[in-house]
Amino acid sequence: MNKRITLIAAFWLLASMAWAAEPPVYTGLLSNTGAGGYDTVSYFTQGKPVKGSPRYTTEYQGATWRFANAENLAQFNANPEKFAPAYGGYCAWAVSQGYLAKGDPQHWSIRDGRLFLNYNQSVQTSWLANTDQLIREADANWPAVLK
Repeated sequence: MNKRITLIAAFWLLASMAWAAEPPVYTGLLSNTGAGGYDTVSYFTQGKPVKGSPRYTTEYQGATWRFANAENLAQFNANPEKFAPAYGGYCAWAVSQGYLAKGDPQHWSIRDGRLFLNYNQSVQTSWLANTDQLIREADANWPAVLK
């Protein structure tokens, strides 16, 4: 009987730990859309965020991604690791500090071919002041920070 209780307790502990982990892509509370519905390819091709359309979507890492046109959708599908924001679209600065916060598609930067989102303008200013060091710290924290 004690073994059975121990097994049940272990199961519930592991299950609750699994449920506590955050998803690999930030989508907000009432959405399953990555990058707030913005076309992540547009940051690279147009140098600015462009709203995606529900007409051009794909699934990646458990989230729905929207694009402004079929060409951008095709580019993303061909190489999603290149176009998806670093750290699943969570705030890059927060990840560098060891925690999670929402990434805002309006506060972004590209460094060494990677798209980074930040929480707001103030946080982005801090991010841009020491980007290389903060990237190293965020890379060291990712993906363990999801737990």
